[in-house]
Amino acid sequence: MNDLRSPEKKFRPELEGVRAVAALLVAIYHIWLGSVSGGVDVFFIVSGYLITTSLLSRMMREGKINIGEYLLGLGRRLFPIAFTVLLVTTAASIFILPQVRWVQTIPEIFSSVFYYQNWQLANSAVDYLAQNNAASPFQHFWALSIQGQFYITWPLIIIGVYFIARKVLKTPVRKTLLAILTLLFTASLTYSIYITAENQPWAYFDTFARAWEFSLGGMLALLIPYLKFKPSISFFLGWLGLAIITLTGILLPVSTVFPGYAALLPTGGVILVIIAAETGSKFGVEKLLGSKPFMYFGSISYGFYLWHWPLLVFYYAYFGRETVTNTAGFMILLSTFMLSILSIRLLEAPVRKINIKQSKGRLSAILAAFMLPVIIAGLSWSLYVNYSQAGMAEELPAEDYPGARMISDNVPANPDLAPLPEAVNAKGDLASFYYDEGCYTARDDDAVSKCSYGETEDPEYIVALVGGSHSGHWFPPLEKIAQNLNLQLDVYNKDACRFSQDDFDGFLSESCMEWNAQVMKPLLEDPPDMLITTANINKESTIPQGYIERWKQFEGVSKVFAIRDNPRMVEDPPLCIEETPEKCSITRAEALSDTLPWENTEDIPNNVVFADLSDYFCDDEECSPVIGNVLVYRDHHHLTATYAETMAPALEVHIEKALEQLDD
Repeated sequence: MNDLRSPEKKFRPELEGVRAVAALLVAIYHIWLGSVSGGVDVFFIVSGYLITTSLLSRMMREGKINIGEYLLGLGRRLFPIAFTVLLVTTAASIFILPQVRWVQTIPEIFSSVFYYQNWQLANSAVDYLAQNNAASPFQHFWALSIQGQFYITWPLIIIGVYFIARKVLKTPVRKTLLAILTLLFTASLTYSIYITAENQPWAYFDTFARAWEFSLGGMLALLIPYLKFKPSISFFLGWLGLAIITLTGILLPVSTVFPGYAALLPTGGVILVIIAAETGSKFGVEKLLGSKPFMYFGSISYGFYLWHWPLLVFYYAYFGRETVTNTAGFMILLSTFMLSILSIRLLEAPVRKINIKQSKGRLSAILAAFMLPVIIAGLSWSLYVNYSQAGMAEELPAEDYPGARMISDNVPANPDLAPLPEAVNAKGDLASFYYDEGCYTARDDDAVSKCSYGETEDPEYIVALVGGSHSGHWFPPLEKIAQNLNLQLDVYNKDACRFSQDDFDGFLSESCMEWNAQVMKPLLEDPPDMLITTANINKESTIPQGYIERWKQFEGVSKVFAIRDNPRMVEDPPLCIEETPEKCSITRAEALSDTLPWENTEDIPNNVVFADLSDYFCDDEECSPVIGNVLVYRDHHHLTATYAETMAPALEVHIEKALEQLDD
């Protein structure tokens, strides 16, 4: 059986130009448009095409791929600039980024070093507790991580196909590889379309949802000898392909619809360019993309991609801006260009001259020398932050950090002390049940979890805290109250989910509504004496009907204790306190309605009692992010566990009154 013709391994200048266009588009869209261009999809196709051609040629010629030499070759090409950028970015992050972003940033150093940044971001994208994280200066390594995973996997696939075709099936190698790549392409694209529709933020970073792009590049490498057209057709196809690559980010909202079928647009553009260049024409696109300026820019596009993003993020952080001026944008591009040139000449070029076969030990040592400083810097920074967070485990002295006790117990604060928790610890200052395994339900899960705290052997009453994060941040004071009043505190918590009969405002997910249905079973089969949840949303002056309908299901079964929702801040308090503390407060009128929500709502069941603790967030004029030397919020609208705990005396008064009614 005849095999496919072998793809010719040759230098393709137009691909350098394609890389140049893709890198420039990525930077321009990031800097001025605040969006993504589809440029990484272009890189993926090109990588799939080139690596398939290279590895297949080696396999057919030598009958093997020396994995050790292959990995050293990858490291020789990728590590010098990548780890230099990581080291410089780590050092700059310590001095430029606000401390509130350190906890988020540090794990991304290691996920970038070990090429799993895409999975780190995928988890953050669907983790409600991480939704307010700002973009880190390492975030762009997600695309390099996917490429790294591809580079590790691809030689194994080609070796496996070669062995199966030659030794097992006795079939032509290239035809067999084409069949396998077609299968991978079909499976991955099908999965990509499905997961993009179901969970696009996850899909964007999912390797399996991107694998079809590399497979498509490999398929093109196998079929390119058969894809030759007349010069006139090649002329049209090439320029059409470049137009598609350039305009994808304008035509499509790439960041919200990729990488499903929509990503076929830029990948198709690259394919058209490669096909057109195979034949060529007098005024074909390959003449432009293969010109010296484009080829030179393509040769530094790797460094250009690596440097542009941290420079942009540091610009935002240092100058406190959310947009980039034209002048600043051009300066970022110029700085990126210069750093890319220096990186190539001083770092990459000397290392790439080292002969792999003759200097394996020396090359390995040099690559390790690039990697180790980044790991050491990341570990040192992490240890410092962990040490700082360990100090938060100690209870704050009430006389200096009274928090809400300044109001409930008239305890004065010490004005000479900086507020706690410090910014570096604020985002992680969560209710303790979040750190107990199996004690809350993640955003995309609908399984009901329950954990019990307080007096679990012989409680006087059983109370259940039910709902999402705005219920959950009352856990610290309730845990103390449970100890004081001999209560068993059961926690039923799900991220981004309100305890409601229906999705009245389109906020609640399908998994949330399913969880709502499922959580009723244990609550009604073995009902608590009192159920604690939120009474309203934000500053709304009425109670949602979905809440009312849910509470009615507990009439004659359990008391419902509903707490008025806390105010929501305009600025992110931990960041604002660190940078511009004088601008962080908001007026009471901005934060709260004039009337209590239950005074404007009809048909409230008789088993419900309400608590309004607004005076522990706002005085008569304004709502402050710091009260009694304690930082109130860990983000725009979630309380720090530290401040919530100081509200225990105030909340206990209301809880005691509600429990007394149980005996009436």
